[in-house]
Amino acid sequence: MADSVKSQDRATPAVLAVISALLRQPARLWRSAAILMPFLALFIALAVASPPFLSKTNLLNILDQQAATLIIAAAGTLVLISGGLDLSVGATYALAGVASAMVAQHHPALLGALIAVAIGIGIGVVNGIVSTLFRINSLIATLAMSFIVSGLAARISNGNLIVLTSNREYARIAQTEFLTIRTSIWTMLVVVLALGFLLARTTFGRYLYAVGGNIEAARLAGVRINAIRVVAFTLSGFAAALGGVIDTSRVLSAQANNGSTLAFTVLAGIVVGGTSILGGEGAIWRTVVGVLFIALIGNGFDLLGLNPLYQQMTLGAILLLAVGIDAWYRLRQP
Repeated sequence: MADSVKSQDRATPAVLAVISALLRQPARLWRSAAILMPFLALFIALAVASPPFLSKTNLLNILDQQAATLIIAAAGTLVLISGGLDLSVGATYALAGVASAMVAQHHPALLGALIAVAIGIGIGVVNGIVSTLFRINSLIATLAMSFIVSGLAARISNGNLIVLTSNREYARIAQTEFLTIRTSIWTMLVVVLALGFLLARTTFGRYLYAVGGNIEAARLAGVRINAIRVVAFTLSGFAAALGGVIDTSRVLSAQANNGSTLAFTVLAGIVVGGTSILGGEGAIWRTVVGVLFIALIGNGFDLLGLNPLYQQMTLGAILLLAVGIDAWYRLRQP
């Protein structure tokens, strides 16, 4: 009888732990899928309020315009999950666009695109090394890098707009159509799916979560923290440069100040999607929904003829709400 009572006493904490874990699952699932509800609600509201919204042309235009942002935000999600922050993506995006456009004026367009991507990878490697080996906060390191890169872009272009309107070869990078869909969208899909697979299905992805969630535990577990973060920043630099090339090909022009607000747009999309600003949590698909949610707001303001001043206020309120929910969720964590 006494043994039975002792056995029940030992089992009780285990049972309570299992029940507690089961009760936490719905909360986690709800938080993971929370961005879908406002996205679907906004999508349905726009479809009802504005018939042109559901047209194929409008929907493809949204994806075409957001292709570069989605690519950069997908890679930025990896950096944020690992506990870092890359504010240099806007400057890298602009420098890549300017450099590739200047090369393409006198050489093959593909050479310009490859040089731009190489520049982006180089900037990403430097960001990673500076923020890991030299232990400089990534916010400060990448902010400083953005000033350096912006200055370099302005220097090589003399602040001028680089125009490629007569360069059909360069236009093919983003404007070629396959199955009536532009290559800018196809490129975005390939990059987003590849980065999503990398994060969700590989050891590297699990290490990113581990480094961002608990860096000391990851270090004790033998994870090469610096290498993981350098790779994340390198992918971010690559994505920013690729985004710059795609948008330059879309509009056939480039200027040094093109990406002045891009870093904050990308960060807003990632955070609104539910990726934690403190690292350790997040997903590529949620970032995609977050970026498209913000794009739908802009598209809705245009279609309904609303004052664009309220658009900025709306985005700011949504961003504050997203960060507040993340902070509230973390406070409730055991």
